[in-house]
Amino acid sequence: MRAIVITENGGPEVLVPAERPDPEPGPGEVLIDVAAAGVNFIDVYYRTGAYAHDLPYTPGIEAAGTVAAVGDGVGEFSVGDRVASSDVKGGYAAKALVAADRLVPVPDAVGLEDAAASMLQGMTAHYLTRSTYPIKEGDTVLVHAAAGGMGLLLTQAAKALGARVIGTASTPEKEKLAKDAGADVTMGYDGFADRVRELTGGEGVAAVYDGVGAPTFEGSLASLRLRGTLALYGAAGGKVPPFDPQRLNPAGSLFLTRPMLAHHVVTRDELLERATDVLRWVETGDVRIRVGHRYDLAEAGAAHADLEARRTTGKLLLIP
Repeated sequence: MRAIVITENGGPEVLVPAERPDPEPGPGEVLIDVAAAGVNFIDVYYRTGAYAHDLPYTPGIEAAGTVAAVGDGVGEFSVGDRVASSDVKGGYAAKALVAADRLVPVPDAVGLEDAAASMLQGMTAHYLTRSTYPIKEGDTVLVHAAAGGMGLLLTQAAKALGARVIGTASTPEKEKLAKDAGADVTMGYDGFADRVRELTGGEGVAAVYDGVGAPTFEGSLASLRLRGTLALYGAAGGKVPPFDPQRLNPAGSLFLTRPMLAHHVVTRDELLERATDVLRWVETGDVRIRVGHRYDLAEAGAAHADLEARRTTGKLLLIP
């Protein structure tokens, strides 16, 4: 089968196309024919070595496709079923393995590319807006990188709960995309904290959803209202330097959290609840999935380079 293999950590050039034997599902595993694989910043963290991973390996944790084979003890899925997961083993390939208890069924009305594009980021938007800081009707929140795949979903999820959304983006074109997704106000990054204060009458926002990290961290804290929450769910722009938690006290008894999806889908029931909600959003049109670009599997390096250089909007997919 076609696959991308990483033999050393480094830049996008280490994403090398190769031919590999088809995997075989073990007990409790499912083999899927991959229709599309999501490209995510966590893949970049693994590629660079920021997150540890044994070498060599095939990257990619998010994919959708059809069941090709099942291992012993798997009773929930059958060959031909349409499925998706954000916990795939080697999704940058024509075929990939998934533990059956990490796999979810895809409704017939949802395309497999949309399913692949919505699993990781959709469930992240779900837990951020419903668990990390549960948005209440009338809350004002700040969403960074609002035109990215994650930002567009966060904006729509927040609006569905009745929030006023302020979004940041790096260009006027990206600001327009964020507005089209429902953002009430958009702006660039320069001086955003002061503008947020102005827009909220000096009060600040209830929550900041920040996947950028170091470049926005200080401004995000300065944008919060009394007892506001900074959900630092990623570090696409770099890691936040060491931080004294005492600063949260005089700033207004603020809350700072560094959440991750894995801790919000621990049980199968929780996984199915979040995934079912997200796929229902897609099916009903409550959330519109924007695929910014589709790349052939062999172009995985170009996809990573574009993602890291902020040349993209919406979700990036690899098509085997």
